[in-house]
Amino acid sequence: MENDEIDYNIVFPDEETTETHWQGTKEPVVILLGWAGCKDKHLTKYSSIYNEKGCVTIRYTAPLKTVFVSESFGYKELRSTALKLLEVLYDYEVERSPVFFHVFSNGGFMLYRYMVELLREDKQFRSLCVIGAVVDSAPGSGNVLGAVRALAATLGPKVKPILKYLLLALFAVTVFLLRIVLYPLTKYVHKNHYDAVQERPPAWPHFFLYSRADQVIKPRDVRLFADTLELKGVPVDSYDFVSSVHVSHLREYPEQYTRECRNFLSACMKEGTDGAHATKRRRVQDR
Repeated sequence: MENDEIDYNIVFPDEETTETHWQGTKEPVVILLGWAGCKDKHLTKYSSIYNEKGCVTIRYTAPLKTVFVSESFGYKELRSTALKLLEVLYDYEVERSPVFFHVFSNGGFMLYRYMVELLREDKQFRSLCVIGAVVDSAPGSGNVLGAVRALAATLGPKVKPILKYLLLALFAVTVFLLRIVLYPLTKYVHKNHYDAVQERPPAWPHFFLYSRADQVIKPRDVRLFADTLELKGVPVDSYDFVSSVHVSHLREYPEQYTRECRNFLSACMKEGTDGAHATKRRRVQDR
């Protein structure tokens, strides 16, 4: 589907599945925000976790140039995308349903950052009921090597080696200068996604799925972010898959991953319908 030049996919479950799982309450709408370079066929595997439980799902992945170029240079191009995605809820008349996010890597988290800001600042969206967010392999902060690895994986083998190395070198220099050397001066104009959400986090519960084997997003960045949110009163859970690499937790541990996501959604639904968030909790599991 398209909405003012953004490509997204929305799936509605059949009424029988919805009624079986949610028993008369409004089914949740799960917004999945893909990682940079994510193909929709990959995101579909994640949306099925929720479709099979009677949820509406909206899938979207931001374009590569927006994630790796626009955001690196401080252009807030993703803010308009965030606005259009939230308007999709009204287009399909599901704005009264509980809203749940599933966010992947920094590419998805950059977009999530602007959606959080719009939900807080724009009167049009203040009536939306967000009940929680799963954050997979994110967020990361100031990791130039990880960003280069992410871009290299995204470019893939089809790009000629000379062009690939040139692009990676240019990207590394740009990120190093703008996001590390000059960031103390430019952050007053445009904070990065990590700092922006950490400083003014939303109140709904967050569940961080990460792995100490991730070489793109530093595990310590995720843990520090989660700890900061918890100190600010945000309900936080986390799960360390230990050995799976970046955004590969579902592929490596499909049953565990699916169970964790569904259990967290069910807990958020119960808390949301009760009109209050859960007591703060911290659950870091190792294998």
